[in-house]
Amino acid sequence: MQNLPNIKQISHPLIKHKLSILRDVRTDPFQFRMLIDEISYLMLFEASSDLKLKTVDITTPVAKTKGEKLGCKIMICPILRAALGMLDAVFKLIPDASVGFLGFQRNEKSLEAEFFYAKLPKDYKERTAIIIDPMFATGGTAIDSVKFLREKGVKDIKFISIIAAPEGLERFAKVYPDVEVYVANIDDGLDEKGYIVPGLGDAGDRVFNTLN
Repeated sequence: MQNLPNIKQISHPLIKHKLSILRDVRTDPFQFRMLIDEISYLMLFEASSDLKLKTVDITTPVAKTKGEKLGCKIMICPILRAALGMLDAVFKLIPDASVGFLGFQRNEKSLEAEFFYAKLPKDYKERTAIIIDPMFATGGTAIDSVKFLREKGVKDIKFISIIAAPEGLERFAKVYPDVEVYVANIDDGLDEKGYIVPGLGDAGDRVFNTLN
């Protein structure tokens, strides 16, 4: 992915350790949800490192001084439904972030994402959007979600995903080379059904314990 400057892989020992447990088929739903939360927290910490700050006046118990606070409003956009497992991690770091829900459903025949729902805050155009989705497979959902927000007038967009396939990242980068994508790991590729290999299975089913 060196030829794709907008793709950022976050390599950290704690993320690698937790990701190995997350992948394991023996990991139960409760532990899976906890790991999704912990990995998302670590990734958001890194992905938010360049957010704009503003200088503010504050008074400590000792003296008046200057401090810094976020100079931009944040809108977290979880892609339903799997990304809901990542949402709590956001509120731990950015408790006053607004949430803009994006609903896409995978068409099992075409392997493309089909839009079915959106709910954005009223001031969404004024916010930096951070789209979250644990899996970045074919790139179709990511492309459609960015397209939807851009058409709505959202200018500043980032994307955070835990596991990605190189095919999807390359496809996305051709369409939106200006949108940064943060991933924990880039896997080997996609199988004939469009699932990430080795991946971790269906993240939504494992988060919500709806495996057949």
